[in-house]
Amino acid sequence: MPLSFLIPVAALAAQPAVTGPLPALTLEQETAVRCASAFAIVAAEQAKGGPSVANWPGLGARGREFFVRTGARLMDDTGASRPAVSALFARSADDLRAGGQLAARLEGLRQPCLALLDLTVPAG
Repeated sequence: MPLSFLIPVAALAAQPAVTGPLPALTLEQETAVRCASAFAIVAAEQAKGGPSVANWPGLGARGREFFVRTGARLMDDTGASRPAVSALFARSADDLRAGGQLAARLEGLRQPCLALLDLTVPAG
């Protein structure tokens, strides 16, 4: 995995200081955040050779681009700060990891999130 994709993964691990409530998201925005978080988690697992994500394609530059576009779009659409958007990603990643069912949750997201990736960041 290219080092450049570690930036979004690090953003998921960070707990930024955010004052005030996080912005309310539309269903479309919430879905994009969940997929971006899933892509970052999968990319990190792929880098470690995790067998639970073997059925995912390599996310490389496209996954990172999706993550970056999603963050930028959230800042533009909601007026949220960079720390607030990072907190949204972190909350989503925490939700995915909660309860020890990460592999099952990622598998449930694989097909719809890859379809969204194709629409947002076309291959090629």
